[in-house]
Amino acid sequence: MKSHPSVLLTLCLIGGAWFSYPQAVQSENQSPVNHQQVSGSLRKAVAFFQQQVSIQGGYLWRYSSDLKKREGEGKASETTAWVQPPGTPSVGEALLRVYHRTEDRFYRDAARQTALALVQGQLRSGGWDYRIEFNPKQRNKYAYRTDGNRSGTRNTTTLDDNTTQSALRFLMHIDRTLEFKDPQIHQAVRYCLKSLLAVQYPNGAWPQRFSEYPDPDKFPVRKANYPPTWSRTHPEKNYRTYYTFNDNTMADVIDVMFEATAIYNDARYRQAAEKCGDFILLAQMPAPQPAWAQQYNAACQPAWARKFEPASVTGGESQGIMQTLLKLYRKTGKTKYLEAVEPALKYLEASRLPDGKLARFYELKTNKPLYFTKKYQLTYQANDLPTHYGFIVGSKLATIRKNFERLRKQGPDQLGKPKPEDFRSERLTSSLQQQAAKIVAAQDRRGAWVDQQPLRYQGSNDSTKQTINCSTFINNIDLLSRYLAATRK
Repeated sequence: MKSHPSVLLTLCLIGGAWFSYPQAVQSENQSPVNHQQVSGSLRKAVAFFQQQVSIQGGYLWRYSSDLKKREGEGKASETTAWVQPPGTPSVGEALLRVYHRTEDRFYRDAARQTALALVQGQLRSGGWDYRIEFNPKQRNKYAYRTDGNRSGTRNTTTLDDNTTQSALRFLMHIDRTLEFKDPQIHQAVRYCLKSLLAVQYPNGAWPQRFSEYPDPDKFPVRKANYPPTWSRTHPEKNYRTYYTFNDNTMADVIDVMFEATAIYNDARYRQAAEKCGDFILLAQMPAPQPAWAQQYNAACQPAWARKFEPASVTGGESQGIMQTLLKLYRKTGKTKYLEAVEPALKYLEASRLPDGKLARFYELKTNKPLYFTKKYQLTYQANDLPTHYGFIVGSKLATIRKNFERLRKQGPDQLGKPKPEDFRSERLTSSLQQQAAKIVAAQDRRGAWVDQQPLRYQGSNDSTKQTINCSTFINNIDLLSRYLAATRK
């Protein structure tokens, strides 16, 4: 892997210097705040999260206000961290943004602590599970890379729900910020990127989960095709090796690979992203349904995943896939990615439900919308749906059509390059002032923001009404740091 010298973030200068704005005006029913007050509130919040909430720099999703009960996507102990957003990587990214806006090393060090928590959770297979265990007894069950020969047997990297991708993305960002000089973080990034290259299938797809590299002979390169028959009941097969689009799995890996190309100046990652783009072209179903399935088996046929995810063409993930193709066109200028969008758009526009929405699943060849009853029986009726899953999804086709037509008119020679992110180019607006004042006022003596929301996984008898949420923390410190960037001298 080749590293280029660190590139300083572009500073947005107004008239050659940063202006110092006056104290925020008072909003309705809200006391005004100034730069010093916001700075103190921000530091207090981060210190509370570091010292009272985190486990060795790692975070969950939500906590009871007294911190006695903890959750990720399920109950969690005080020695567990969560990787899946909005867990540890999401908090780390927020801390890193705060550092770039304030240039206060306190926040950089907090972000580094969070990065090191992720390093401790990296598996020998290369990526991350949903959770990281720090309790020695629980930890011994997992094959954590840093534990060497002491590590256990649970070694499954998951690309589901942006889990490994979000961890890798944050580690790459802080690796760049630290000028690639922290060996623990840099080695973790190199190790994960190497694993993702090795586990990519010959056709360019990635699996949903993996613990070892695939045998290429078992995954021949084939175009998408309809199976002769398909089961109307769940076959209860393991789908971890399937070519999976569900939950934006491959789109998230493509994004990471393009970022890795920019950060490490290594063409292998761009090639991997484009190779996955070529798989998207292979996976486009033939007529009469030129869109995509949620997942495919090794024969490149739509296949079942969970008991409520049948072999079908999807009106949900297909929309995200078209957006990924547009992104691939913008990144590469290759018209083959753009050309694949038009037939899919026409098909999905014609497949809309009477209310303009789309069915999540369409039956193979007949194109009838497919649904499930609460007892998970496949049906054509939408009157007894389980409530935990979106079997009817909103349509983004108008926006996709607009973007598609704009890019088609531009042509590959007119595609603009994205501008580097500038964390300090903030403008002080009345809205920003009012929101900052509201956030400062809502903070308790500890430095916490307490939401009036219940916990989700404690059982029906749980009486918790007040919670501390990582999503709220992330949003609040992000906004406060934007205020500080706008009022910085």
